[in-house]
Amino acid sequence: MDAQLYTGKAAEILDAAERHMRAGGYDAVSFRDLADEVGIKSSSVHYHFPQKADLGEAVVRRYTDNVLDALAMPDDAEESARDRIARLCGIYRSALKDDGLICLCCVLGAEARDLPDPVAEAVNGFFGRVLGWARTALDGSQGQGPSCTQILASLQGAMILALATKQPELFDETVTDILERFEG
Repeated sequence: MDAQLYTGKAAEILDAAERHMRAGGYDAVSFRDLADEVGIKSSSVHYHFPQKADLGEAVVRRYTDNVLDALAMPDDAEESARDRIARLCGIYRSALKDDGLICLCCVLGAEARDLPDPVAEAVNGFFGRVLGWARTALDGSQGQGPSCTQILASLQGAMILALATKQPELFDETVTDILERFEG
């Protein structure tokens, strides 16, 4: 089932699972905890997501779709490459500052070797799709700023650093550095 099509309790389960995974990784999710949080029986969680890998894959796919929806068009002629990359930085900043959580695929990417294959493939898909978006966003701007891999790696690393040190300003410094490289 398409991750965007989940509604009702299934969507609530995905919301809860995403929060747990973003805070503590794949192993931070248990069907029993999700059931308690959503107010249903554990068997009802299994009804929507028979295996934990099904749940994990659905969470990652929905997260990926939501991020790309928020990023919108990477090739809007009305915007500069800097404006597009600022939008990408803003999504990461919002996740960190508003939610107080790290990017789901940053957490799961660190665990990728130990994830079930469908979940690991969905995480890989997230990075592929976001890098593809960034490549399109930077098209024609090569040499005017950092590469899309540098940008994504910087944002992911800055999130970890900001959370680990409890210094969110380190994330903002990284964003400023990224965006300043487009000026000049």
